Amino acid sequence: MIFLVSRSIDNRFIIVIYEHKGNVEIKTEFYIPKMQRFTAKNIFKLKSIYILPLMQNVSPKWIKSLNENEIFVFGSNLAGFHGGGAAELAMEWGAVWGQGVGLQGKTYAIPTMFKTAEEMKPYIDNFLAFAKSHPELKFLVTEIGCGIAGFKPKDIAPFFKAVIDDGIENVYLPETFFSVLK
Repeated sequence: MIFLVSRSIDNRFIIVIYEHKGNVEIKTEFYIPKMQRFTAKNIFKLKSIYILPLMQNVSPKWIKSLNENEIFVFGSNLAGFHGGGAAELAMEWGAVWGQGVGLQGKTYAIPTMFKTAEEMKPYIDNFLAFAKSHPELKFLVTEIGCGIAGFKPKDIAPFFKAVIDDGIENVYLPETFFSVLK
């Protein structure tokens, strides 16, 4: 990763980051209001304040179509009765009635209909392991568990912390989950 810093016309500072991922060069630009002294401590601070929010992969609030490599990740019940909410929409992209877990067509089901949010964790962990093993796919996670199941983003988001900690770049989370994880 290479950082370049320069001053803009309006006297703000521009930080440009160049990264290489495989054979692809990624360029990220962002502005900071004033120049700060670059030490190891405040570079980390700059990264967490300015860079990480830009690098987050946020899933759309309303997913109406999927590109070829995109997977719609939705909350289900173990019985796979996809009768409402995002599960019903998932049927349009290949979700299988009677299958409550895993990859189905262009969808991935995570069971959410439990008494406690903690009961979802093993299924979310399995999903994240699956996503890591399929970097060619882009997983668009809905607010699983926050509809019919009745949980709040603060209950579910912590189970997705590995997306940030482990840098799972092909998992896109709802903005509400990222706001909890900050």
